[in-house]
Amino acid sequence: MFRFRNYACAFAFVLALAAVPAQARDQWTKDQAKAWYASQPWLVGCNYIPSSAINQLEMWQAETFDPATIDRELGWAEGLGFTSIRVFLHDLPWKQDSDGFIKRIDQFLSIADKHHIGVMFVLFDSCWDPAPALGKQRAPKPGLHNSGWVQAPGLAILNDPAKQADLEGYVKGIVGRFRADRRVQVWDLHNEPDNRNDSSYGKLEPKNKWELVLPLLKKTFAWAREADPSQPLTSGVWIGDWSENKLSAMARFQLDQSDVISFHDYSPVDKLKSRIASLRHYERPLLCTEYMARPAGSRFDPSLGEMKSQNVAAYNWGFVDGKSQTIYPWDSWQKPYDNEPPVWFHDIFRRDGTPYKPEEVAYIRKVTGKN
Repeated sequence: MFRFRNYACAFAFVLALAAVPAQARDQWTKDQAKAWYASQPWLVGCNYIPSSAINQLEMWQAETFDPATIDRELGWAEGLGFTSIRVFLHDLPWKQDSDGFIKRIDQFLSIADKHHIGVMFVLFDSCWDPAPALGKQRAPKPGLHNSGWVQAPGLAILNDPAKQADLEGYVKGIVGRFRADRRVQVWDLHNEPDNRNDSSYGKLEPKNKWELVLPLLKKTFAWAREADPSQPLTSGVWIGDWSENKLSAMARFQLDQSDVISFHDYSPVDKLKSRIASLRHYERPLLCTEYMARPAGSRFDPSLGEMKSQNVAAYNWGFVDGKSQTIYPWDSWQKPYDNEPPVWFHDIFRRDGTPYKPEEVAYIRKVTGKN
């Protein structure tokens, strides 16, 4: 459903990709990255999980895959003018039934494409529960933000490099299958890789988590490049000072290896502007893959408009108030809520499609040009 903005952009993108040797998929040059970005619509959307799923496993396992809910909710996303969604995969459904998993991913992409929406897939994630398990997922814990979200891979695999060999098949299998699929826009290889989840599962996390994850991230970039995708690869920075002389080893690797630069920012618009400025010297397209936490001062108005004006891709966290319960704030892990919070932390719609704040929906539609 996506078309190049003009023939010049399309021609430049073809020439840029032609410069990559057929036998290798190196990191894109800055010119290749810019040509790809110029060929896309403005990438604007949300991090999406259907309201009927508590986590990635419930979203993707055959028994709980819910195309009817996905179709309905992505219709609301289309109505906002969203052109892209960021969606988390998981290695365990691949290990359980790779063929079935691929078919469900393909079905999901068809539903998104029906609504003129492309997809950024996230392969791994270091956030929340470090002990994922296949099968029936637990019910949400009342009043608790993301009470059932799980890491990928789990800590048992992260702690044992020998077990990580199986992940190569997952990365190459998924990326390789959809390497030339126009419905896939970006591959986000690992979400917040060095997040220790101090406020939730911190007691279960290794103190040296970043040292365990960094070798896996390096292998993941190599595996993904061996699959030779036509889409860009990225892994987003999310914490710390991104000034050149203050980067952590993890952030430096992420920024040095990504075809396009992605980042998270949940702060007010002035801080968002400084974050964007700190990443401009990489001279690559910028994608803000997480923002919008109302009580923290990160709101659609004015952050979404600011990113549109700076040609930065924008994906807010959350869409429909559902089993992930991200209307509750992060600090609900210290003090669970008895009732709906006075100000929603994330999310845009209630389950019946009613906007939480009609004025926000009107603003989003104005910025995306959907009005």
